[in-house]
Amino acid sequence: MIRKWWHDKVAYQIYPKSFLDTDGDGIGDLRGVIRKLDYLKGLGVDIIWLSPVYRSPFVDQGYDISDYYAIAPEFGTMEDFDELLAEAKKRDMYLIMDLVINHCSDQHEWFRRALADPDGEYADYFYFRKGKDGKAPSNYRSYFGGSTWEPVPGTDQYYLHMFAKEQPDLNWNNPRLKKELFDMVNWWLEKGVAGFRIDAIINIKKDTAFPDYPADGTDGLVSCTRMVEEVDGVGELLEELKKETFEKYGAFTVAEVFNMKEDELREFIGDNGHFSTMFDFSAAVLSGGEKGWHTAGEISFEEWRSALFASQMEGQKVGFKANIIENHDEPRGASRYLPDHARNTRGIQMLGTTSVLLRGIPFLYQGQELGMTNCLFDSIEEYDDISTKDQYKVALEAGLTEADALKAVARFSRDNSRTPMQWSDEENAGFTCGKPWLKVNPNYTQVNAAREEKDKDSVLHYYRQLLALRKSDAYRETFTYGEFRPAFEKEKDIFAFYRITPEQKILVAANYGTVERKLVLPSGIKKQLLCNNGRINAAGSRIGLGSCDAIVLELDC
Repeated sequence: MIRKWWHDKVAYQIYPKSFLDTDGDGIGDLRGVIRKLDYLKGLGVDIIWLSPVYRSPFVDQGYDISDYYAIAPEFGTMEDFDELLAEAKKRDMYLIMDLVINHCSDQHEWFRRALADPDGEYADYFYFRKGKDGKAPSNYRSYFGGSTWEPVPGTDQYYLHMFAKEQPDLNWNNPRLKKELFDMVNWWLEKGVAGFRIDAIINIKKDTAFPDYPADGTDGLVSCTRMVEEVDGVGELLEELKKETFEKYGAFTVAEVFNMKEDELREFIGDNGHFSTMFDFSAAVLSGGEKGWHTAGEISFEEWRSALFASQMEGQKVGFKANIIENHDEPRGASRYLPDHARNTRGIQMLGTTSVLLRGIPFLYQGQELGMTNCLFDSIEEYDDISTKDQYKVALEAGLTEADALKAVARFSRDNSRTPMQWSDEENAGFTCGKPWLKVNPNYTQVNAAREEKDKDSVLHYYRQLLALRKSDAYRETFTYGEFRPAFEKEKDIFAFYRITPEQKILVAANYGTVERKLVLPSGIKKQLLCNNGRINAAGSRIGLGSCDAIVLELDC
């Protein structure tokens, strides 16, 4: 494996709108990020991923970009951004941007020109097609519900949008459009960003015949992912993107990839892959629900553990995956992956242990280090997320009552992770002195950074120890490049694995069950490196793990 500068780093995602507001308008801003850089440095963070801060109408919370070269005034100015870059560099930290290039906003100049002249050159920046028999060109359902085709008023044409109708898809078959995008990427790299998180990138390759497929729902539509899965050739576009941009700067890139074909992993994240890494969604996809969120079942411990272990074994053969518990598109991990009895401080510490020490680069999401949880919203009107509103509608159409539909979407709403960061027990969790743009989780009086700073047994203090161990001189090599090997797989409710080099053998073990489990180790204990319970019985070659106990041991080789 070719060693890269980012292999031993820890990344942290900031959702700027909910991180810290410094001007009282209820919306987080870049100056809030600058103010908390020392907090992040002290946590052990090396790489900061900023969710979109570009100019946008915020139909999809900034993932609908109207100007790739401008900072949204809600977040500040380009001068603020340049200061953030400089301050991060002073602390030996790296900044990566969110790159959204499958689609743009319908307010972007390109699309406005396209609408003004549907037969002109800018129309070919997008996918304009005539309807068929008075209907849409094909029967695809968008990610947010409804047809992917939006009629162009006053014409017989439609344009394609795989997300919201305000997010028209960009035509990657157009050389001029590609050059515009490559120039923009290079502009940001020249400015000094270290790389990008790349949004929905697998969708850039389209079957331009846009064939119909058999419907998979009562609406007569089929998920647009069917076309994505059927079409070939996305690798050629991704390789062109890499060579024209990222490769020239040694940039770090982490891709959001769903619907990848089998045996393509090496092409994506091998030594010469399209990207540096890609997120591991093997656990997240377990709770999708065939007919929508309302049909999603509970994830069993065994299937969750098996999915993560299988992904680890697959990934270490070719490169590095990016490990997550949660992000801006997912509910909080503490509310999703932990059983009811483990939704407490030690349980959250346990979940962090079994994630951060996996093989691959750990990505923390803001508030994860505090143990932030899902937020109970009282009505659908309190939600902001476009996807949540669509799934609520789907649940109602399936026959659920309003109360049951609300309960169904509450589990998976993206707004669970977008509630304001909980800095203190002051009004609005210390996030803003104004009215927050989204509801603050009521548990902020108990779960907040200021309170946890004073408590040596808190989730925050434990995460600092956890990241310090991963990055320590003594164990960095093993936790970065060491082999991943599952352990105690036949033991009920035990999540355990080894990280192994020729010089070290480290066991990470946790008990997700309710009763104590005794484990007989393959060799003696050389040193206890970390545990979330000082009363863990670990001696000789035996350990006893109580409910929610997690321990990290160096064993005799």
